[in-house]
Amino acid sequence: MSTIQFIHSGWAYVVLLALVLATFKALFKFFGNKEFAPSDFRISLFTLIAMHTQFLIGIVLWFSKGYFDEMSVGEVMKNDAVRKLAVEHPITMLIAAILVTIGYSKHKKKLVSKPKFKMLSIFYTISLILVLYMIPWKQWF
Repeated sequence: MSTIQFIHSGWAYVVLLALVLATFKALFKFFGNKEFAPSDFRISLFTLIAMHTQFLIGIVLWFSKGYFDEMSVGEVMKNDAVRKLAVEHPITMLIAAILVTIGYSKHKKKLVSKPKFKMLSIFYTISLILVLYMIPWKQWF
């Protein structure tokens, strides 16, 4: 279990870096009226893959922790620290992964640069906000 935790924590840096890079690149190019380049496609795709990989590792970690094996749902919900790790963190990260997926899918359907960057900007920014909000910062530092 500690190996899965280590991988999940380490890969989180990659996901955060990719998400920040993809988000800011999309925002700057959207507001700067720049053309969509192959590198923009690659960074958005890498962010999608990294986010999904992190979420899958998180699912494995969540099941291996067994939050609900020793505690009832009511006990988990009453304990702030356990609730955050067992319920709030996974659900928020699922929503963030879904938003990245929607943004990536919608940008592929657009034919010109401005709408492509608009889709990436909107969905990746909301996802980034959720990820930054739900990262367990006390465990990171």
